Amino acid sequence: MTSNRPSGSDVVADVTPYHAGISAIDTHYVRPHLDASHLIVQAGRAAFVDTGTSHSVPLLLAALEAAGRSVDEVDYVFVTHVHLDHAGGAGQLIAACPNAVAVLHPRGAPHLADPAKLEAGSRAVYGDELFERLYGEIRPIPEARIRTVADEEQIDWAGRHLRFIHTEGHARHHYCMEDPASDGVFTGDSFGLSYRELDTAAGHFLFPTTTPVHFDPEAAHASVDRILSFEPDWVFLTHYGRVPDPAGLAGQLHGDLDAFVAMAERAAGETDVTKALTEAMTAYLFARLDRHGFDPDPVRRMELLGPDIQLNVQGLEVWLARRSRG
Repeated sequence: MTSNRPSGSDVVADVTPYHAGISAIDTHYVRPHLDASHLIVQAGRAAFVDTGTSHSVPLLLAALEAAGRSVDEVDYVFVTHVHLDHAGGAGQLIAACPNAVAVLHPRGAPHLADPAKLEAGSRAVYGDELFERLYGEIRPIPEARIRTVADEEQIDWAGRHLRFIHTEGHARHHYCMEDPASDGVFTGDSFGLSYRELDTAAGHFLFPTTTPVHFDPEAAHASVDRILSFEPDWVFLTHYGRVPDPAGLAGQLHGDLDAFVAMAERAAGETDVTKALTEAMTAYLFARLDRHGFDPDPVRRMELLGPDIQLNVQGLEVWLARRSRG
């Protein structure tokens, strides 16, 4: 990882350079190395994949300048889906990059053209004070600067061929982007989460995210398989960075998805579903960490996984309620 401080700026961007012109930029969302925006530089042009929040945009611009590119050279802001840790800064970034177009899933585009409903829902969950601290201003993107992509649509950008695939399971407004130039796929949240702090001699620790409100296990399994159908050597995760051997890791995701569904079905019969699911999710992931050879300190484990356990439980509860309604 490198830290870049552009001339004339006091903003420091934590950047991890990869291959094929790709770098991960830490968006500083919640904690270090939780949430990444990826910068792609191609033939003197630039693009971002996911943006973090509005608070992250100065970091993205600092990384762009450190890479020797200007805001005028940014052609695209690819937003895998409109959850605010991925898309909250898209409007601010588009405003700063006069030639850039935001590329969105058709179901997500209306929420960034007019983010009022998206913001209101998040404020209801977090409260105004925490919302402002986490996300700041959610700036709308002019419709003229939004492009939606159909399933299997391709964009030829500066000689780089990008393919977009709609991947439900995590969110109905989610796409992934295949990038043959890197032998990789930018997966947003459709190929799970893998924090670098959890890496051990056993390799990478990967697990699904079942965040509210669209979690669908069958669609999530199908999305993992669809990503693998392109035979990538790498996946680029928003949470977090470049991960090798997706074919070897996919079994973790499939196994976890099945385990999460089973624990949700068992918890559905309990008096306190949230408590039962939280205990089951924690025990399951901690057992996986034991097998992975990770630090046994429960405090450290909860620092890294506690928020995801809470979100996964919420998503599974929403799924149970939706299923019960038929």
